[in-house]
Amino acid sequence: MNEPHQKAEGQSDRRARPFRWLRKILILVLVGVAGMFFLSFSAKAPDNLGVKNGHFLPLPDSPNGVSTQATNPAQEMEPIPFTGSPAEEMKRIVAAVNSMPRSRIVQQDSDYLRAEFTSWFFRFVDDVEFFIDDKENVVQFRSASRVGYSDLGVNRRRMDLLREKIKQ
Repeated sequence: MNEPHQKAEGQSDRRARPFRWLRKILILVLVGVAGMFFLSFSAKAPDNLGVKNGHFLPLPDSPNGVSTQATNPAQEMEPIPFTGSPAEEMKRIVAAVNSMPRSRIVQQDSDYLRAEFTSWFFRFVDDVEFFIDDKENVVQFRSASRVGYSDLGVNRRRMDLLREKIKQ
C-alpha cells in the first residue's frame, strides 16, 4: 500500500512540471548566448578593405552597415564636408575615433583610416573606414558589421555621433 505522501509508480511529480518549460527556455537561452559569443570570437577581419580608385568595398545587401558610397538608400549617408587641410581633418578623425569606447585604430595613412569598434556584451566587431577625398573636400566613410544580418541601427548611430565629433 502506498503511503499518502508517496507517489504511485509512473506518476509524475506535479510540483516539478511547471519548471520543465523554464528549464527548456533557460537551456535555449544559454545555447543562444554561447552561439553569439562563438560567432563574435570566430569572425576574422576582412582582408579586402581599403580604398581602390576612390571607392570602398560595396556593402552587403544586409542592413548591418552604412556608407557614403552605398547604392542602397537604406544604407546611404552623406559624406562629411571639410574646409581645412587633409592633415588637419585626419587629426580630427583620429581624435573622434579615439574618444569612442571600445575603439581601436588598425591602419592610418595620410588620407585613410581603418578602425575596429567592439560591442560591449557579445564583443561583435564593426569595421569603420574613413577616406579623405581632397578633390571633393569631403570625408567618405563606411561602417559595417563583420557578422550577422541586422545591427539594429548601431552603425548609423555611431557614424552620426562620429560625424558630430569630427565637425566640432
